[in-house]
Amino acid sequence: MAAENTNRFSTQSGGSDTNKNGGEKKDLWSTMLDKAASAQPLPQKNILLLGGTVDSQREFFESLSNSELRRSFDRNGYKVPPVANSFALGYTYYDVLDADQEDILARISLYTLTSPSSAFASLIRPLLTPESIPNTLIVVLLDWSEPWRWMRQLREWILLLRTIIVELSPECGEIMQEVMTSWRDRGRGGGTNLDGTATGPPNDISLPLGPGEWEDALGLPLCLVCQNAEKMEFLEKNKGWREEEFDLVLQFLRTVLLRHGASLIYTTPSTPSQLPSLIHSSLGIHSLLKKSPLKHNVIDRDKIVVPPNWDSWGKIRVLRDGFDVELVSNGWEIDLVEHSQARPRKNGSGRTDASDPSGENIEANGGAGEEDDEEGEEPEGSTVALYESSVQDPDMSAVNAAGQVNRSNKLEVETMENQAFLAEQAKALEKYRQKEEEQGGSRSDSKLAKHQNNGYSSNNNRLSDDDEHGGYYGSGGEKPADPKVLEHIGPVQFNMGGIQVDADDMVQRLRERQTNTADGEDVVEDVPPMDTENLSEFFHKLMNRRGGPAK
Repeated sequence: MAAENTNRFSTQSGGSDTNKNGGEKKDLWSTMLDKAASAQPLPQKNILLLGGTVDSQREFFESLSNSELRRSFDRNGYKVPPVANSFALGYTYYDVLDADQEDILARISLYTLTSPSSAFASLIRPLLTPESIPNTLIVVLLDWSEPWRWMRQLREWILLLRTIIVELSPECGEIMQEVMTSWRDRGRGGGTNLDGTATGPPNDISLPLGPGEWEDALGLPLCLVCQNAEKMEFLEKNKGWREEEFDLVLQFLRTVLLRHGASLIYTTPSTPSQLPSLIHSSLGIHSLLKKSPLKHNVIDRDKIVVPPNWDSWGKIRVLRDGFDVELVSNGWEIDLVEHSQARPRKNGSGRTDASDPSGENIEANGGAGEEDDEEGEEPEGSTVALYESSVQDPDMSAVNAAGQVNRSNKLEVETMENQAFLAEQAKALEKYRQKEEEQGGSRSDSKLAKHQNNGYSSNNNRLSDDDEHGGYYGSGGEKPADPKVLEHIGPVQFNMGGIQVDADDMVQRLRERQTNTADGEDVVEDVPPMDTENLSEFFHKLMNRRGGPAK
């Protein structure tokens, strides 16, 4: 009986032809498995997100995935993947959906890093493999809160990337060369644009490169994102920026990015932009249902979009006259060459030498490594020095006017230790005390000598002068008051215990008493003799009057 049940179960699971239902199940599952095996795997794309802060990186992620990721995960009941970017190399991912929000076009993995310290180079290097290089995009974040530091920040990230790329395997180098060749030819000679649209009829002749284009190709596509463009209005209203400053910043950025074949975009939080189209098109992700053409924009200052292979020196010069695009382009090459030789090297343990001249510190994500060249002098012809002298921090204008050429973020007032400061102040107070004692002693000696030489007659003379001026002296008794003022004021009287007292008469009496005392005479006031008989009679009548009613 058990054997029969076992055979019956194995027969049904095997899908024998004798069982009609079992045969149908076998055909259904076979078809589904064949389709799954023949289907293409989900494309995997990578974004290496550099710069910014932890919050700005999360804003970038939300601007790319917010519209489509939330809908798909809410519909399917899944949780949104977290953004783990608080320490060192961060990571998150999201799926790119088609226009109908049904099909998944690709899955993008974001690797984030906020500090350009070379200590993190070993974390980025494993991400660049022969398989991942063709599907990787580098994005550098800048913020409009500090546009005067952009050239320095961008240089640090470029130097870090060049340090990593140089140490890759020869196979990776060959693949990077192929990737850069395809990027240079994109949009030229009748090919396809970045967004997948055709540039025109097929043509075997490709357009030559213009001056300053693709001079320093990194081997990977690069996109520069300038966040918080709404702060441009704050700079204009509160910091005194004008259109010339904004155009100058844009010209510097476009000139430098033209050497790397990079793209540029300004973004504003909670404002629709072409950022998703630019990023996804750079990774080769195109919608199968709806084409989203990528349009350049260099007119609206807060919505700038410069796709790769679109810009040129001529277009940069048109923005504003007087800009030396060739000088800036050559100066950027000087920056990269000079500072690449001064970047810290790894020692045998794989750590950065702390005594390196660049002064770079090994810190966690968001450390101060990006400011390692902040205090150093720039080489002659440096684009960074030219940029920082042209685009200055409004809060540092007073310091620059005082003659400080090389601006820095360190404190302008250096403080000393508390004990040293107190000791210095104690010495200063002691000097003041000695000076006061000397001045006080000399003053008392001079007064005493004058008093002995002139005698007491000086007091009488001074008192007589007082009488001439109405008895009033100024402060210190040295200069009498103006007689006209005294005449205008009139006599000064005040009430004392219900008795009206004349101030002039009171002062005169005090002076006479002081004079008599100084002359050695006893002060005897004229007191009228007391009539005791009248007083006795007066009190006796009072007593008789009180005692009268008692009788």
